[in-house]
Amino acid sequence: MDDQVLLNVKDVSVAFNTEAGKVHAVDHVRFELKKGIILGLVGESGCGKSVTALSVMRLLPKPSGQIINGSIIFNNENILNFSPEKMTRIRGKKISMIFQEPMTALNPVHSIGKQIKEVYTLHFSEMNLKQIKQASVEMLAKVEIADPEKVLKLYPHQLSGGMRQRVMIAMALASRPEILIADEPTTALDVTVQAQILSLIKELQNSFSMSVILITHDLGVIAENCDEAVVMYAGRVVEKACVKELFKNPLHPYTKGLLNSIPSLERKGKSKRKTQLPTIKGQVPSLENMPKGCRFNPRCPVKTAICESHVPHEQKYSLNHSVACHFVNNREGNNAYS
Repeated sequence: MDDQVLLNVKDVSVAFNTEAGKVHAVDHVRFELKKGIILGLVGESGCGKSVTALSVMRLLPKPSGQIINGSIIFNNENILNFSPEKMTRIRGKKISMIFQEPMTALNPVHSIGKQIKEVYTLHFSEMNLKQIKQASVEMLAKVEIADPEKVLKLYPHQLSGGMRQRVMIAMALASRPEILIADEPTTALDVTVQAQILSLIKELQNSFSMSVILITHDLGVIAENCDEAVVMYAGRVVEKACVKELFKNPLHPYTKGLLNSIPSLERKGKSKRKTQLPTIKGQVPSLENMPKGCRFNPRCPVKTAICESHVPHEQKYSLNHSVACHFVNNREGNNAYS
């Protein structure tokens, strides 16, 4: 594996056992996370972003969730082969995660101090109680929480949503991880607090020299905060590129649809006071009834017969840009993928 690649997700597939049978939530997902960058994982709700993150953390619900294919290489080791004990030493120390809902992720019956101290107790057994308290206060201060000593004594319900999210960030970064996974870290927060949280994550990423996987459905968040992006649809990766290239030259029809759906302050035509916001027609398919071929084909404006019968394989379009689309392949020719 390239020295610059810290995490390599290779052909990972995840299935869940349900009353309706086995459904595949993630299908042969592959991407690389390089050292010191922020990688955006973007797509509509239900596309498999969070399931992919939970697979990396080995936190899929048991026994229903199963990784049925692939490997996840971290520091030249496949973490899918780790014993539960070894994974416990990695999870939270080397790879940390900020979960979507801090109110449900934090334990309501324990104080903030007790929950942060648990991180240090688990991963830094050499620290005494005084050192742990001091480290906890310093960590809360780093995430810009005022009066951190007081906050240590409070409970989750006594904090605002933004404060709880900052506590989650503090807990995730307490062990100075190499990788931080932020799963929709601004869910249910107002716009100004969202901007503060995202700015904080980016600032701490630079300060700690971390690699970050930022999961979101918002392409604006991707544009402002990420270096590279992975676009997912219905459990599959449809496009990967550096962020500048993705916005300048989107290739997959789904990516183009997402970009076209972003509201613009620019008004087209002097006489038009209002314009209709473009949308992607149709709905995301059910996991229990995925279409054959390309999973986007029922909603695709440029589909052909091959799109309905054959799964498009990811191909290189340029050095830092790949796409899984029959239309791009047919339009550009095989030379575009060499």
